[in-house]
Amino acid sequence: MGSLPQSSDIALSVSPPPEKSPNPNQSPIDESALLNLFKSQQNHLNFFFHNLDLSQTLKFAVTLLNSTGTIFFSGVGKSGFVANKISQTLVSLGIRSAFLSPLDALHGDIGILNSGDVLVLFSKSGNTEELLRLVPCARAKGACLIAVTSVEGNVLAGVCDMNVHLPLERELCPFDLAPVTSTAIQMVFGDTVAIALMGARNLTKEEYATNHPAGRIGKSLIFKVKDVMKKQNELPVCKKEDLIMDQLVELTSKGCGCLLVIDEEHHLIGTFTDGDLRRTLKASGEAIFKLTVGQMCNRNPRTIDPEAMAVDAMKKMEAPPSPVQFLPVINQQAMLIGIITLHGLVSAGL
Repeated sequence: MGSLPQSSDIALSVSPPPEKSPNPNQSPIDESALLNLFKSQQNHLNFFFHNLDLSQTLKFAVTLLNSTGTIFFSGVGKSGFVANKISQTLVSLGIRSAFLSPLDALHGDIGILNSGDVLVLFSKSGNTEELLRLVPCARAKGACLIAVTSVEGNVLAGVCDMNVHLPLERELCPFDLAPVTSTAIQMVFGDTVAIALMGARNLTKEEYATNHPAGRIGKSLIFKVKDVMKKQNELPVCKKEDLIMDQLVELTSKGCGCLLVIDEEHHLIGTFTDGDLRRTLKASGEAIFKLTVGQMCNRNPRTIDPEAMAVDAMKKMEAPPSPVQFLPVINQQAMLIGIITLHGLVSAGL
């Protein structure tokens, strides 16, 4: 039996995809047309802001604030995506919330609902069949039902405990069909109420950060200089009497772009950077072989405390008159204990 051909023996012929012919009915988008669309959307949003019933909105916000259970959000299609996003916003603020799929709820997931919970149903028309089927089941579980709709006199508003009307002039879509303005006002409404709850609960920046430990928000509010600094054997240290040329390995091997000049008690005397090396070599020529680090170092460098926030270290590096790439870290006894670099801050996600 003959051997199978190896993959390298087989020449694969891949034809490029056929070029897509332009739609003969397609028109170019110009800047003027785009600007007009943005202006129209702005006008539609302004209609919402000018006509929103604040008494309804306040009642809605207070109900969520006083809820002793979980605040569930539900919706179908684009409204479902918005409902899910608003729920996640509340979760990020430390408020117990979840998205409940109306379809899955009717197939077992409604078991998560309890008396004391709130179920917020987003629907532009208020006639969404899946939500109307969910209402009696959720009511049987003892949940408070709130409809958030945009069409007057809809069925969903009439069967819920509360309705919030989101005024909608029309969709930006030329056919007034694609839900692009209705979903925008749903998002604005939900997220604005979420921030109202945030303020009422007196959430602090530190509490908010604990809910975002892996993101830049959390890191900027949690990480201190001591958490991201290099220390001990990672420090490019030398003494003031050391010759510059004898410290080139130390200058280049620690990845800090500098030397930290210290005395016998580990107090910082100054810094000597790779930029200082280039300038000294240009100015001194062969005399650099006899110069010590202490003679050419910067004796008034910017420094920072280990307890300072890491984000403040970045601001200090970028401050005038000229930005720097590192900061020596000095403790309360004025001793050098570390170095924080711009590269290290960026690598940490800051």
